Amino acid sequence: MRRLAIAAVILVALLYARPLRSYLATKHELAGRTADVRALKAQKRALQRQLAEASTTQALEREARRVGLVHPGERLFIVKGISRWVHTRTIRAGG
Repeated sequence: MRRLAIAAVILVALLYARPLRSYLATKHELAGRTADVRALKAQKRALQRQLAEASTTQALEREARRVGLVHPGERLFIVKGISRWVHTRTIRAGG
């Protein structure tokens, strides 16, 4: 009788092993996916903030100026060698 009880307990343990392993693996995968979702939500918020900021009139004008666009009636001047001029001016002021 005792052997039968032990065999029954072993059988039950064997029957529960695979579902328990599957449950634990699924729980671990869910934790990883939850972390991924949290990171993606943070990235989405940052991108939405960036989009809202880029859509302002000032940002659009700044970007247009950066690519060389000017307002009607304005003239575009390209000044080269400013860093060399600042460097020379700094040396003369200090020496």
